[in-house]
Amino acid sequence: WKLTTTDPAERAAQAAKVSADLGALRGVVPSIIDISVGPDVVGGGNWDVALIADFADQAGLDAYQTHPAHQAVVGFVRSVVADRVCVDLEV
Repeated sequence: WKLTTTDPAERAAQAAKVSADLGALRGVVPSIIDISVGPDVVGGGNWDVALIADFADQAGLDAYQTHPAHQAVVGFVRSVVADRVCVDLEV
């Protein structure tokens, strides 16, 4: 995600909250096999937060996306994000 704010302190706080809130879904959303999320550590022109989440199949991803706990996090994320890039792939 690319956050809207240009203030470095606010960006760091928002990136930390997005990361913590999404990471806290481990053990709450049953279909999550693994989840890694965190803020960019290099800075500059990089994007601000990245998420890698593993699911057994498309049904698991669908269950994650519609899970009430995930939807609660989505509200905050949408309020602070300027842009998003997403790639869903099978491995």
